[in-house]
Amino acid sequence: MRSVQIKRIYEEASPEDGFRMLVDRIWPRGISKERAKLDEWNKEIAPSTELRKWFDHKKEKFDKFKLLYSKELESKKENLNRMKEIAQKGNLTLLYAAKDTEMNQAVLLINLILKD
Repeated sequence: MRSVQIKRIYEEASPEDGFRMLVDRIWPRGISKERAKLDEWNKEIAPSTELRKWFDHKKEKFDKFKLLYSKELESKKENLNRMKEIAQKGNLTLLYAAKDTEMNQAVLLINLILKD
């Protein structure tokens, strides 16, 4: 597997990013399609609207969010496997908009992709 990383979408794109995949369900504020330089917007892998709204990026809810999001991801194995395949062919950067760099869905996704 090549490099897999996570990055806020508000950071500048770089050639080392490789395949740039947005893993948010809603488009990030203030980012144009041109600036995003996306290869893919993967809404399907993002947390459900209900879970996203419930979590609301509250630190005290993160442990429960991890459990609930992991359950949602159980039905998205094919999508996760495709992401692993992309990472095996080249660098993969998972992009997210959340301000918190440690408590967001991209952190959970990278751990699942790197697992095995």
